[in-house]
Amino acid sequence: MSTRRAARQRPMQDGRERPTNIVVLLREAYVALNDQAIARLAESGHTEVRPAHGSVFQHLDDTGTTVSGLAERAQMTKQAMAELVAHLEKHGYVERRPDPADRRAKLVVPTDRGREVLTIAQAAVPDVEHDAAFLRGERGRQQLAVLHDVAEGFVDGDFVCVAAAFGGAG
Repeated sequence: MSTRRAARQRPMQDGRERPTNIVVLLREAYVALNDQAIARLAESGHTEVRPAHGSVFQHLDDTGTTVSGLAERAQMTKQAMAELVAHLEKHGYVERRPDPADRRAKLVVPTDRGREVLTIAQAAVPDVEHDAAFLRGERGRQQLAVLHDVAEGFVDGDFVCVAAAFGGAG
């Protein structure tokens, strides 16, 4: 499933499009890939799932996670996360259950329908990797592996802004 999407207009700065940087490009790549996952979910009958719901599914443990835990992982407010969870709960993707470790708390747990969403979204990953390899050949496969390693390094905290640590760009 390879569908091209129109490039989004970038913000203007001094009468020109603002220059891109690696952070912006990584975010735009995420948005493009998330759009593909949402389209795939809609094709499978999950039309109630929106891009913002990725913040729930991405951080949801199969045994359940509290709303505050989801919010912390997604770096958003508890109120915003609670709204996303309420929408998914209303449409049968998650349910809230008492937390056996803390009866005052509720766990957000994926339902069968929610697990189906996770399965569909995760199944899209090999297709994305295949598309990159198909479009760019062996070099594309190698570039994807390097991108994976670099992104993982940032996520794991292996890479830090050396210039900021030493007080400037050098």
